[in-house]
Amino acid sequence: MPGRLRARFSRSDQLTERPDFALVGVLRVPQEQTSPGFAIARRIGYAFAALILAVLVVYLDRDGYRDSQGSELSLLDCIYYATVSLSTTGYGDITPFTPQARLINILVITPLRVFFLIVLVGTTLSALTESSRQAFKIQRWRRRVRNHTVVIGYGTKGRTAVDAMLGDGVPPSEIVVVDTDPVVLESAAGQGLVTVQGSATKSDVLRLAGVQHAAAVIVAANRDDTAVLVTLSAREIAPRAKIVAAIRESENTHLLRQSGADSVVISSETAGRLLGIATTTPNVVEMIEDLLTPEAGFAIAERDVDPSEVGGSPRHLKDIVLAVVRDGRMWRIGSPEVDALEANDKLLYIRLVGSPPGAMRG
Repeated sequence: MPGRLRARFSRSDQLTERPDFALVGVLRVPQEQTSPGFAIARRIGYAFAALILAVLVVYLDRDGYRDSQGSELSLLDCIYYATVSLSTTGYGDITPFTPQARLINILVITPLRVFFLIVLVGTTLSALTESSRQAFKIQRWRRRVRNHTVVIGYGTKGRTAVDAMLGDGVPPSEIVVVDTDPVVLESAAGQGLVTVQGSATKSDVLRLAGVQHAAAVIVAANRDDTAVLVTLSAREIAPRAKIVAAIRESENTHLLRQSGADSVVISSETAGRLLGIATTTPNVVEMIEDLLTPEAGFAIAERDVDPSEVGGSPRHLKDIVLAVVRDGRMWRIGSPEVDALEANDKLLYIRLVGSPPGAMRG
């Protein structure tokens, strides 16, 4: 069975072997939004820079130029020559020979020519520029991406997971969303997230998302069998990444564990428990919602043990400690194994959102 699954994962269209320009539309790296006025002003600045460079080149080599009257070129002549050359207007049949006429040509006629070119081919140039720029951004991103988080699926669970990470201060550029729906990917890109369009059951799509260099992978697929396949493939590609998967049915938990998931969240049963609790103790549900909401109120956080706390009991700290993590295993408060804190322990505690670690102490 594992051999057949591995063979299935290896069959793909090899996205990672495509050149960067061929990935435009599949992999999307967001860019900073600028106003149209600023973009136009920047392009005009580039045009003036090119014009000044052309004038400087012609002026330094002005002894090699002559006008139709056989005279040496002045600075104004050099500007005129550069202007008509860059605008692809040409010269020779009708040429202004007085300084006034040439000055008018520079200040009036040339801007009109540039405006005409912008209206005529501006859209095409913009599309080509955007495609080239996106290809360059993809190339640079693939070379530099490290220790990011890959979110598989951008449905309700995936969006909520991303909102929680953003609420905890994770930069959007460090989150990659993989989904097959271009509509939801457009929504993710609007939040500044990197997006990859494709099926995460294909190992090549996961490699394109940088799973091999990721610190964490969140599997928020709509089907449990899909979650199992994605988890197995992700674990094969990234043996050291932390993989968290969500499933609907608890009977599939062992399959996710065997596939390599570090943590498994049972979405349907968790929601069912909250619904049952809400009928008798709604305030408890409200407090749980407060703990799970990253924007305000309280949150569950993790911190290292302070040197002054080593040897003491976690129950006697001023922080509200829920559990102690030791050697990768979590122990709840009250367990005799963690009655005395050690130097390498980590504490799971409740903190006020927006406050630094330990702000509730004292």
